[in-house]
Amino acid sequence: MRGLAVFISDIRNCKSKEAEIKRINKELANIRSKFKGDKALDGYSKKKYVCKLLFIFLLGHDIDFGHMEAVNLLSSNKYTEKQIGYLFISVLVNSNSDLISLINNAIKNDLSSRNPTFMNLALHCIANVGSREMAEAFAAEVPRILVAGDTMDSVKQSAALCLLRLNTTSPDLVPMGEWTARVVHLLNDQHLGVVTAATSLITTLAQKSPEDFKTSVSLAVARLSRIVSSASTDLQDYTYYFVAAPWLSVKLLRLLQCYPPPEDGAIRGRLTECLETILNKAQEPPKSKKVQHSNAKNAVLFEAISLIIHHDSEPTLLVRACNQLGQFLQHRETNLRYLALESMCTLASSEFSHEAVKTHIETVINALKSERDVSVRQRAVDLLYAMCDRSNAKQIVAEMLSYLETADYSIREEIVLKVAILAEKYAVDYTWYVDTILNLIRFAGDYVSDEVWYRVIQIVINRDEVQGYAAKTVFEALQAPACHENLVKVGGYILGEFGNLIAGDSRSSPLIQFDLLHSKFHLCSVPTRALLLSAYIKFINLFPEVKGTIQEVLRSDSQLRNADVELQQRAVEYLRLSCIASTDILATVLEEMPPFPERESSILAKLKKKKGPGNLHPDLDENRKERSVNGGTVAASPTPSTDLLGLGSTIATQNSAPPVSKGTSLLVDVFSENIIPDMRCLPLAPFPSRFVCKNNGVLYENQLLQIGLKSEFRQNLGRMYVFFGNKTSTQFMNFAASVFILCIPADPTVDGGAQLQQILNIECVSDFVDAPVLNIQFRYGGTLQNIAVKLPITLNKFFQPTEMTSQDFFQRWKQLGAPQQEVQKIFKAKNSMDTEVTKAKIMGFGAALLDGVDPNPSNFVGAGVIHTKTTQVGCLLRLEPNTQAQMYRLTLRTSRDTVSQRLCDLLSEQF
Repeated sequence: MRGLAVFISDIRNCKSKEAEIKRINKELANIRSKFKGDKALDGYSKKKYVCKLLFIFLLGHDIDFGHMEAVNLLSSNKYTEKQIGYLFISVLVNSNSDLISLINNAIKNDLSSRNPTFMNLALHCIANVGSREMAEAFAAEVPRILVAGDTMDSVKQSAALCLLRLNTTSPDLVPMGEWTARVVHLLNDQHLGVVTAATSLITTLAQKSPEDFKTSVSLAVARLSRIVSSASTDLQDYTYYFVAAPWLSVKLLRLLQCYPPPEDGAIRGRLTECLETILNKAQEPPKSKKVQHSNAKNAVLFEAISLIIHHDSEPTLLVRACNQLGQFLQHRETNLRYLALESMCTLASSEFSHEAVKTHIETVINALKSERDVSVRQRAVDLLYAMCDRSNAKQIVAEMLSYLETADYSIREEIVLKVAILAEKYAVDYTWYVDTILNLIRFAGDYVSDEVWYRVIQIVINRDEVQGYAAKTVFEALQAPACHENLVKVGGYILGEFGNLIAGDSRSSPLIQFDLLHSKFHLCSVPTRALLLSAYIKFINLFPEVKGTIQEVLRSDSQLRNADVELQQRAVEYLRLSCIASTDILATVLEEMPPFPERESSILAKLKKKKGPGNLHPDLDENRKERSVNGGTVAASPTPSTDLLGLGSTIATQNSAPPVSKGTSLLVDVFSENIIPDMRCLPLAPFPSRFVCKNNGVLYENQLLQIGLKSEFRQNLGRMYVFFGNKTSTQFMNFAASVFILCIPADPTVDGGAQLQQILNIECVSDFVDAPVLNIQFRYGGTLQNIAVKLPITLNKFFQPTEMTSQDFFQRWKQLGAPQQEVQKIFKAKNSMDTEVTKAKIMGFGAALLDGVDPNPSNFVGAGVIHTKTTQVGCLLRLEPNTQAQMYRLTLRTSRDTVSQRLCDLLSEQF
């Protein structure tokens, strides 16, 4: 097409953007005049002009004409003209176009033409557009073409891939019927291109309906056997750099991972032979030095190893796979080292290959120290964690601690969590556990989360034999000139509870202990100071001789007049307690913390949340068959004994589960937030407070599921779009969502990486306090998951802004002057007191922001009306900031007292 070539040349020769736009506008005017002219255009001219429009569109310019001419090209009998028509439609026509019915008719004509070239073009167009409308029109027709006996091989390939695309975009519209049994037999097709396309389709459909495609296992094994055992000359057209049909082999191996090991002994034996042959070929000298050869060969090998790991039933194959991966650990290719470490992490979870993995410990440690690529070092850490057991725990923990000093900042937190878990899990000597955690704090204090130091305190309290050692060790650690704040927290708690166990030594007398702790006081944050004050009052009970010294500290102006309310209150209350309480009362109030009940480690729960459930290896010691870490969970309400350091405040009181057996773990945890293993029963999750002034965002997220919201409200009505996103690569089964007892219609399956949308229609009948609860239930990997989360439907969502003049506002303000109509709250600012942010939050809350109404320009005044089905409630608000004191005073007046209180509670939480 000479005209198209000239036009493209002109565009390339343009010296500026303006010149390009001028040339394009000139061409568009010319094309428009040709299309509207009296003279009918022939097929060649239409094709040329449509090509130009397509090129202009690809340059980033909008095209608003020429669609009908492109549709007309579909009726041509010439391949080049029809091809351009389909190309234009695939790129420019959307599913809402008025031309979609004409396009569908043209596609149907081509599909029934039996011309393989035209059928391929039509199938490619269906797949490229992939809209729901296309699926509705052709989801039944494409399978018929795929399994028809007279369909050409090239058309079968296109039909299989087209059906795969439709199943991805609209799985509910792809019918399962007679064709499913027939499509499985395409694995026996003589044309390997057809087999490759069919394998991709069957793998996807098998994940959706495993039973319907169970017969594919035997056919896949037979086809894989023929490929693996054949000479390269037998598959000359499908040999890639001396590797026979590598991509088909990978797809067949991936298909077999959808099912357990074959029950039929003959099929299972044949599959084992195939896997052994693949492992044997990996040991052979390379037939080519080119990277394409090694890539293809290794692709098949790693997929075969994945299948061996998936079946987890052949000890010989598992050990051979481990040895093969061990050879890759020192390979010069970085990607191979990474993949080998990643696969060995999974192998370490198998009871058959765990010992074989442990033989490579020195190589992995060396990789941790010398590897340049941080991602490979991270996989080495994962593998050390996975291969750890009682026989090598101390060595692995020591190596991880040594590496922690020079580790990349991006993975330090994860290493800290893993060291803490391993030290806890395999602690036979609890003095070693205490030393390990204190070293963690020394080396990487900034990355030691609260869960870690909570845990060491919990262990010490539950183990009488380690309490004296812990007190002595933290006392010595605190004598360093510079201590991390987490070490001060641990020291404050342990010395406050067990400082009496080392007080007999003159080097650690009560006064020396107190002076040591108090020397750190001024360097710490407010929460740590609060903890130290609690430790001081515990000292008064343990050591009456230091009572006067501690009372002087509590009586000082820096404590009694502290700007922080919490510190001030603690100082006042502890001072009064020490002055008026008798010795017996003090001993009762300040007695030692009792042992904590057992539950799952909160550190392990944090690592699960960070890494996802698939990355944690099961217990591989005496409990290997149960594959559990710390077993079940116990949640208990706080004991009457006083936990003045506040650590017991995180105990959850709902969703309790049976206690664990004594054999699972000696360690206990009351500091977790009731996170139960495998997320089988999650506590009710509150919605983030930002949703009070915001209608869109992510409501809830864990390693499996993300719930997003988009909502709109008008008067007493609202509509909420709820998006459920599957973050995994595994399909969710039996998916159901409900609010109260109303079940939201939902697709029972959510594919890996897919998103499901549901719409809630909302009506406010009367004013309310509690938000409705969204309950989600689904099966992931055979495990039932339950999630309950509050929806951000609050009273202010039905707030309609009202504009008022200054005179009208204060007149209405006086009318709402009854005591029950006003609620006032004075509170400390949680965030920076930024004027623009405050304005945005008040408007986001739903009120109209009234400028120039309040005599004080720094105050904020708002007005609006709460709409319910039965009534309307007028609302006025006034927010007075005090930037010097970092305080706010919020006043709300409404015609209904319950509304005033609720709105005040909601709005005050935003500042």
